Amino acid sequence: MPLIRSVIHMLWMAVTCIPYTLAILVVRLFGASPRTRYRIARAWLKLSVDSAGWFAGVHYRVQGMEHLPTDPLQGVVLLVKHQSTYETFLMPAIMPRPLAYVFKKELLKVPFFGWSIGSLDMIHINRADGSRAFHKVVEQGKRLLAQGTWVIMFPEGTRVPRGEKGDYKSGATRLAIMAGVPVVPIAVTSAKCWPRKAFVKRPGVVDVSVGPQIPTTGRKHDELMLEVEAWIEGEMHRLDPEAYAR
Repeated sequence: MPLIRSVIHMLWMAVTCIPYTLAILVVRLFGASPRTRYRIARAWLKLSVDSAGWFAGVHYRVQGMEHLPTDPLQGVVLLVKHQSTYETFLMPAIMPRPLAYVFKKELLKVPFFGWSIGSLDMIHINRADGSRAFHKVVEQGKRLLAQGTWVIMFPEGTRVPRGEKGDYKSGATRLAIMAGVPVVPIAVTSAKCWPRKAFVKRPGVVDVSVGPQIPTTGRKHDELMLEVEAWIEGEMHRLDPEAYAR
């Protein structure tokens, strides 16, 4: 049964992605603003998250939203635990401000999905460029943060299996310090229902915990990331103790 439900959900996402992508491309052609294009993309992402509940029984609950900035012009860097594709869809669906992902440019080649994100005001990089890639992240990140867009990054860089911890890299905290904005750590237990690299989704509840804002003024990027890592991993143990029982 989970396999059939997962197939239905994947087909639903594939079919609905096409008209939303076409809508983004059309409004862009007619000069629609980045915010308008983002709203269309967010509507599809929310539809995808909701449909995971309808078809696959994957639901979510969120705590800590009160920790997020309320000033519409306040930028912030969201640092999110990365276990699954699920949180990449979920974060824009639940956040009250437009988000800008930092992602590898190879995703731009994905039909429809890649065309959509390529039409949004986000930050795509070539990881092989090294320091030049980070310079682009800082340059574009500062611009987006200054206009109230929140930059979202996965400090582990890639999806990690349930109950494991990746290597937390300090590029995100370096950006936040250079831009003069706080960071917000976020724990997500998505692998309970949508495991890394798995097609079949398991019914259940994904917990999302939004941590307190951490100021960056006067901080060093490496020790700030250690604080972020400690909060996220501690929260993961609290939210999903079964995964860390071994």
